[in-house]
Amino acid sequence: MAIGTDRRQFISALGGATLAWPLAARAQQPAPLRRLGVLMPEAETDAQSQTRRRALEQGLTVLGWTIGKNLQIEYRWAAGDPEQTKLAAAELVKLTPDVLLGAATPPVRALQQATSTIPIIFVGVTEPVAQGFIPSLAHPGGNLTGFTNIEATFGGKWLELLKEVAPPVTRALVMYNPEATAAVGFLNSLNAAAQKLSVALNTALVRQIADVETAAAILALEPGGGLIVLPDPFTLTHQKPVVEAAARHQLPAIYAFRSFAIDGGLVSYGVDIPDLFRLAAGYVDRILKGEKPADLPVQQPTKFELVINLKTAKALGLDVPPSLLIRADEVIE
Repeated sequence: MAIGTDRRQFISALGGATLAWPLAARAQQPAPLRRLGVLMPEAETDAQSQTRRRALEQGLTVLGWTIGKNLQIEYRWAAGDPEQTKLAAAELVKLTPDVLLGAATPPVRALQQATSTIPIIFVGVTEPVAQGFIPSLAHPGGNLTGFTNIEATFGGKWLELLKEVAPPVTRALVMYNPEATAAVGFLNSLNAAAQKLSVALNTALVRQIADVETAAAILALEPGGGLIVLPDPFTLTHQKPVVEAAARHQLPAIYAFRSFAIDGGLVSYGVDIPDLFRLAAGYVDRILKGEKPADLPVQQPTKFELVINLKTAKALGLDVPPSLLIRADEVIE
């Protein structure tokens, strides 16, 4: 009798256990894999692009995301090509990621045209309101938000710094790709500074490497020439040929990104772009956790870098003022 009772109790317990197993199995299911699509303006082999990629992934790791475990990242690289930018944006949208990230204006424009529903975080976009991406920085609305790049007033600052590091400059050539819509704001600021500093200002539109060489050669025909290279995907993608053209024609030049000075450019002043990618990881995290881009205010940069290449200055016969060297965040010797 006792044996029968024990047997019934064992079977009953076993049945209860079997009913509990599926519930326990469901409770232990891993979190769903979330997906992030990233569109970069440069080539995949570009060293600075990889630096920015690492900054983004490091930021995500700190916030608890593990690539390949609970987060999948799909990268596309535009290599400065407008058509490739559009194709890459369409490819990413077709993958239906949970959130998209675009760096610089052309990739963001392409993503915006490809989807009005998937959240888009932009990084390094100048004047996003003026360019029509968002109605305001505080209330971006829609499916876009992100982190701005250099504001338009930097144009005048670049000319002032170029004149400070190279006082003989009396003519300045502003080099940029005409597809860089943010250039208009920079030019307004540059024109105002040029009048104040008594510097003759001209522009050079560059769509291919040959244009860079031609512009530099013409500028070098007369003394007093200086070069201002505006930030856009074309000049960034082709930074080495741009820096080499300036060196070849003995032109003092200023750039927006530290990478140009590292590659041999005379001076650079601009936003710490990798830092923006680390910050962008925070917005990726918040959107993946349920927040909407419309409710996340656009943030403006607070970290800037002044880099001076003394080796290049010496090659150009320039004595950089000590006061400028003290202000520099990095001096390359």
